[in-house]
Amino acid sequence: MALLCLWLTLPVHAKVDLGQLRLPPGFHIDLYAEGVDNARQMARGEGGTLFVGSRRKGQVYAVSDEDGDQRAERVRIVARDLNMPSGVAFRDGSLYVAAVSRILRYDAIEQRLDDPPPPVVVTDALPTERHHGWKYLRFGPDGKLYIPVGVPCNICEREGFGQIRRMDPDGSNMEVYATGVRNSVGLAFHPATGALWFTDNGRDMMGDDVPDCELNHAPRAGMHFGFPYCHQGDLPDPQFGHGRDCADYTAPALRMGPHVAPLGLAFYTGEMFPESYRHQLFVAEHGSWNRSEKIGYRVKRVRFDPSGQVAGQEVFASGWLQDGDNWGRPNDVLVMPDGALLISDDQVGVIYRVSYMPPGESGRQE
Repeated sequence: MALLCLWLTLPVHAKVDLGQLRLPPGFHIDLYAEGVDNARQMARGEGGTLFVGSRRKGQVYAVSDEDGDQRAERVRIVARDLNMPSGVAFRDGSLYVAAVSRILRYDAIEQRLDDPPPPVVVTDALPTERHHGWKYLRFGPDGKLYIPVGVPCNICEREGFGQIRRMDPDGSNMEVYATGVRNSVGLAFHPATGALWFTDNGRDMMGDDVPDCELNHAPRAGMHFGFPYCHQGDLPDPQFGHGRDCADYTAPALRMGPHVAPLGLAFYTGEMFPESYRHQLFVAEHGSWNRSEKIGYRVKRVRFDPSGQVAGQEVFASGWLQDGDNWGRPNDVLVMPDGALLISDDQVGVIYRVSYMPPGESGRQE
């Protein structure tokens, strides 16, 4: 039986305050969509529909800007009652949805937003554990679907977990691509090299200031990134690190800070922003829940040098954390065809749009 969609017209959350958000000169942030409850990973369809996963509600949303004014008018629910469908990806007219142990596919979905088709089960061979069980999906330049499999614990050693896997779009040929990954909720492929970059959330209960969360680089299959034996490239785990040498594992390309929870990321491939942003990386930091003083709750820019090596990081967008209290939590980022950057916020259920107009010019870039 086909699932009936709902057209949502919920008001924006009362706590959203765009005036508190800070970006570099020339950048502007506006609301793109509201009423997208627990908005997490985003994927854009070939017809322009923005699909958004969620974790709490078990729902997947279709967001439509039907008049092209850079503000969505309609939010539909195209799937419901799924198991934490946080991750979404789009390919060849089909929407792929990660629901913990299953990957589902909704064919020709953009032609059926008001009458969504029943899903095809691509695979049900993933672990069923819900702790760190929500997934982030990304198709690689090799045409394969990449899927993180987080560990079902804070710190443990469990066979079949702590991996990034990949498979063919039909679910066949599933294999392990990387290991030693505690909980990645962000994958991106460099637009020039095609290499995989991913975020990883560090373990808890070692104190406020260790270990750092990580940005990792996996240009080939078979690399091990240290978990649970070694954290942040040089810190042996007090329980599992005895007799291990951190030098035996791949160190992070960038240490992003303790407990900042980096999630979705995207390389900038648009032309709206200044040239210095081209092929640089945006990373959404969900923010700490386990520090005596909160950090994160922002979007960072990771800079790369001409050789493709990480050259540093800086805060790009901030203000969701005010006086130790957060009113929003960035979750994912997505570059639109016009070059604007979308940011999902799963705390207040909105999508922001960041645009650029050189300082001194009148109007806003649309």
